[in-house]
Parts: sequence; structure tokens; C-alpha cells
Amino acid sequence: MQRVIHSAKLKQTLQALGWTQKDLAAALDVTPQAVTNWIKGVDFPRPDKLLKLATTLKLGFGDLILSPAQGQPVVAFRKKAGAKTTDVHILKAEGMGSLLTALVPFLPGIRSLRAQISAPTTQYDALQAAASEVRTRIGLGERAVLSYQHLIGEFEVNGAVIVPVLWGERQNHKNALHILLPQHRVTFIFLNLDTRLEDFKFWMAHELAHVYTPDMAGTEEGEDFADAMAGALLFPKSLAEVAYPLAVGQRTTAGEIQELQRQASSHGISLFSVFCEINRYAEAHGLPMLRSKGPEIHAVRNSTRGQLVSEGLFEPMPPEPGAYIAAAHSVFRSNFFPALQRMIKSQGTGPGYVQQIMDIPMQDAAALHGELSR
Repeated sequence: MQRVIHSAKLKQTLQALGWTQKDLAAALDVTPQAVTNWIKGVDFPRPDKLLKLATTLKLGFGDLILSPAQGQPVVAFRKKAGAKTTDVHILKAEGMGSLLTALVPFLPGIRSLRAQISAPTTQYDALQAAASEVRTRIGLGERAVLSYQHLIGEFEVNGAVIVPVLWGERQNHKNALHILLPQHRVTFIFLNLDTRLEDFKFWMAHELAHVYTPDMAGTEEGEDFADAMAGALLFPKSLAEVAYPLAVGQRTTAGEIQELQRQASSHGISLFSVFCEINRYAEAHGLPMLRSKGPEIHAVRNSTRGQLVSEGLFEPMPPEPGAYIAAAHSVFRSNFFPALQRMIKSQGTGPGYVQQIMDIPMQDAAALHGELSR
């Protein structure tokens, strides 16, 4: 089943505005017949027109579209601090998901066996048990460093396609975007490479938690679990119980933070992640919390920010299309660009499609399209 416009709501809104279908067509720069087809359910607006329709009529996603639950793309955002997810963001991500279905036949065969967490919970002991199970399956000891390659491998074997993108450090609403296509059992994970290195591993682990819990994707409970699972995977109980006495044994708060920094550096994760996981360990075991507080941790963290992932991968910035596509394949083992190349050469797909499924400027999409068309 395909999504359709909520025709009754659309007609009601037009009547309230005193508009005709022709007026709406003119405002959206489409033909009156296109609007008629939307209302009849014969056709569905392209993502750019859908967004313009929503903003023009000031209608939310739930009011504008009748979406069948089965088969509808499921989206989840890893948002920037303080960012709010609006209906416009959801509409755009849903539109990207709808368009990505056309790419699925060009992907390599998807494995049928997937790892899932059957009873996800943020309760400490159960969460730690789930994280331990994941580490065991990967072949990783309880105190070993969880590497990027471990995470990338888990995405690969669980039918998740990584799409590394350059969305800017501040200009975009999200750090990562998760789009699940239930009917195809394929997940696309968009990871913003314009992200600080010490945060990137946490976001990858967060997205992996979504892959393990597809039924919770797009919910607040799913976001809470993904955050908790990411922390437990990166700095589990076995590490926290060793780090806790080393940290609280320091004579000063500054010394405590220095020990937390040492732990964070040795595992390639953020100071804040270590701080949170040690405090969770202490709370679960009835021990005194760390002396350092959140604002102090953030102040130290912000004063010692590392480079962006994109800066570490590419020199100079921005990268040439060929270098960018090669990194997606060699570093992230992504099948996204090879599939897109097969689609372009087989179907004659244009740069507009690249622009819409990657949510990037048309100039960048045209450059990528040119490279993939060779």
C-alpha cells in the first residue's frame, strides 16, 4: 500500500483559506491536475512538493497524510543538542525513505539472520547483560576497546547500509538519521562525518542499538534505550568497576576529571560518556557518585575538542567526489554508492534523485552523479 493525501483534511483547509485547487496549484508551482490526482489518491507528491504543501497549508504530518502502518518508512533522528524534531523534518526523512525503496534492488543480497534484543530495557543489570551478549557475539572481551571496525561489521551483518554524509557541523538539525524500510528489511544509517571524533563512536553505537531494536525505532523509548545501550557497549560495567576507585581515589576534583579523561582517551570515546557510565555503575551499586558534576565535565570537554571525522579522513576539505566515494567503501564498507552507481547506469537516474535521498545541495549531488556515471 502507498501513502495517500488526507483529501478530506486538505479540502477542509482549502475551504478555510478560501482557496480553490487552482490556487493551491499556483502556490506550489504544479498543475491543477496534479493537485486533483493527489486528492483522488491517484498520485502522491514528490518529497519537495510534499514539504511545500505542508508548510503552505501549515499542516502537520499526521494531518496531511494517511500512512498505512505496514510498510511505512520508520525514521529516527540522532539530534544535535537542543534541536527539536518538527513535522517538516519528519516529512523530509519519510520522503527520503520512500525514494530509497527504489535503490533496494541494486543492493547486494541482504542476510536473513539478524541479531535482535528481545526485551530492551534501560534497567542497569539487564542492559549490561545485553551489552555483554553483543560483545561476546562480536568476539570482544569485557574490557577490550570496542573499535569502529567492530561497529561497522555489526551494521553489515544486520542488513544496515551506512551512508556517510557531509552535513556540516552546525548547519544541520541532526547528527545521524536512521531510516528503516520494514517491507524490505533494510535500514539506512546516515552518519554525519562533520562530527567531533570523540562523539562519533557513541553515535554509531546509538544507531546500532536501533538496528537491534527495530520495533522501537522512531519512539522516545527507543531513543532512551539507544543512548543507554551505546554507553553500556562502549564502557561496560567491567570497565566502570575498575575505573571507579581510580577516579574517586584522586585527591581533587581536577584529578578525578584527569583520570576520567585518561579512561576516555584509552577507549576513543568522550569524557562525558565515561563520566555517565561510572556514575550509573555507582548508582546501581549504592556507591557515592563522582565529585565532578555535569557542567564541569562539559566545560573540560568543550575546551579540549578533537578534530572532525571528516578532517581526519580527507585532506584537503571538502573532498573530491572520487575520494569521498572511495572512503565510504573502504572505511565504512558501505554498499550505498556501488548500488547507486548500478541504479544510475541501469535506469538513467538523474542528480535530482541523489540530491533528495542524501539531503545535500544540488551542486554536490551533481558532482557525485558525474563521478558515479563514469
